[in-house]
Amino acid sequence: MINSKIKGFGHYLPKKILTNHDMSRIVDTNDEWILSRTGISQRHIAEKDELTSDLAIKASKNALINSNLLSSDIDCIIVATTTPDQTFPSTACKIQSCLAIGNKPAFDVQAVCSGFIYSLELADALIKSKKAKNVLVVGAETLSKIVDWKDRRTCVLFGDGAGAVVISADHSSSECGILSTNLFSDGSWHDSLYADGGPSLDQKVGKIRMKGKDIFKQAVTKLSESTLLSLKKSKKTVNQIDWYIPHQANLRIINGSAKKLGISENKVIKTVNLHANTSAASIPLALSSCVLEGKIKKNNLIALCAIGGGLTWGSCILKI
Repeated sequence: MINSKIKGFGHYLPKKILTNHDMSRIVDTNDEWILSRTGISQRHIAEKDELTSDLAIKASKNALINSNLLSSDIDCIIVATTTPDQTFPSTACKIQSCLAIGNKPAFDVQAVCSGFIYSLELADALIKSKKAKNVLVVGAETLSKIVDWKDRRTCVLFGDGAGAVVISADHSSSECGILSTNLFSDGSWHDSLYADGGPSLDQKVGKIRMKGKDIFKQAVTKLSESTLLSLKKSKKTVNQIDWYIPHQANLRIINGSAKKLGISENKVIKTVNLHANTSAASIPLALSSCVLEGKIKKNNLIALCAIGGGLTWGSCILKI
């Protein structure tokens, strides 16, 4: 049997940092208000001329180095993003060209904050069907470019960044890699989290709009239920989880879903305080930074889950 194992990790954050105190000079807010409601202390912000593809390329280079593979070894590129450089071509094609990966398939996935989980399932399917041996999966966002900086309810929540993994075919008999995934969507919640513009709608990019109470109510339940389904599918239990990495959107959602699952706080990865909500980049950023810091170790069992606009949501159980 072929397993889909993560062979390399990489991430990149823009150099510019905007603290909560900085935010108080932009909108009517303060550090205590933001921190108590979201758990966010700061966020990284891309420069005006720094594109989503720039962040994605740097994260991808780091993942390739970490995997000990060459660009020529990559068979497919999947990029999860809701903030592509342009309407088309895809951000994935820009990575393919910059890294000289060759004439391999490259495409973007739009599932907002759940995009990385969606992309993992696609990569897993490509490898297990023998369509690819090595797949580069990236989550990259420059959400600062589509927030309404006059809306204090949303502009404090988001940041920019990119995370990448190289997923490779593994033929060893040991249980490793992606053990299970589950994906879902419910378009009836479309108006709870969306951008109020688009090429077909009004020929504009649009700004992020969100009904926070709707999202919170849905997030805790859907994240925990999806994680339990993936655990059951992989024949694992909550007690076997070494690390829980939910989408880093809001500390209350992170803590709420962990509590509902019965996962102890010392097993929950929390990077939202430093990165804020980076949408599709949130999970790969948290995963890569914790692996490269040595916090997450070989043979650890990891539960990933995310929810985003659509609504879309999903989960993944993997063994490093």
